[in-house]
Amino acid sequence: MDDEKQRLLKLEPNLKTRALIYKLIRQFFIVRGFLEVETPIRIPVIAPEPYTVPLESEGWFLSTSPELHMKRMLAAGYKKLFQFSRCFRKGEQGRLHNPEFTMLEWYYANSGYMVIIQQIEDLIAYLAKALGFRKIRHGKLEFDISTPWSRLTVKDAYIKFAGWDPTTQPDPLRFDIDMAEKVIPSLSKDYPTVLLDYPSYAAALARIKPDNPSVAERAEVFFGEMELANVYSELVDADEQKKRFQDAIEQIEREQGKRMQMPEKFIEAVPYMPECGGVAMGIDRLVMLLCNAASIDEVMPFTAENA
Repeated sequence: MDDEKQRLLKLEPNLKTRALIYKLIRQFFIVRGFLEVETPIRIPVIAPEPYTVPLESEGWFLSTSPELHMKRMLAAGYKKLFQFSRCFRKGEQGRLHNPEFTMLEWYYANSGYMVIIQQIEDLIAYLAKALGFRKIRHGKLEFDISTPWSRLTVKDAYIKFAGWDPTTQPDPLRFDIDMAEKVIPSLSKDYPTVLLDYPSYAAALARIKPDNPSVAERAEVFFGEMELANVYSELVDADEQKKRFQDAIEQIEREQGKRMQMPEKFIEAVPYMPECGGVAMGIDRLVMLLCNAASIDEVMPFTAENA
């Protein structure tokens, strides 16, 4: 018990900062007219994603994301929503991962991914100012968070760092390998980077760019090699969404031998969704950044290793 006591007490400064970050995030969104909501953690069907393995619960699933339920609320007429959601993904464990983690998601009707990116910049600036930071130090790195942050298209990043254009040479496997091994390690260590306009085959729930069908309105925000947020202009075409889900269901069955269900209630709601932007941000990683913590177990009292 002595070792456990010392481990937990050592985390107290970071846990106090984590609690303050929650409070500040709530203030940020509430003053902007967003409604905080709660959606189910245990659900009958999830969005079929080939590279996200869910945890099962008596024939249902533990939520991998609150996205589908929050979008059903958008379809019902809500305009501005945010949520801190406990999410679960099998096999994700390490310095930046835990099978159970907290996601901050927000959705803003009548907007798109560029608006959400600006909101992320504003949120980080707000948090840093409240915590007394002009720059964010993480390990040996120091990030200048002056806005606007650096924007880099995926096409330009791959041409520069990997030597090919994934928007004209579709190759999902090579895309994923080069992202991990060549592109992410080459991103700036001095300021946050926003990677824009992913190939259309790498954006299951994002809208295709109207003037360039080879890419989707998806972006990811990186601090060095740490991915912090995944941003979409949300897809609101029910037929296209159903086709993408069907392709994912077939891929999962082919590669994993599992048959996933179509999220029918969500598909029924899609035609009523407004044009909107949305984002999923890892709260544990955000706290790591703002506490200058090297590992997720420095900002959570109990991870899978010590639960």
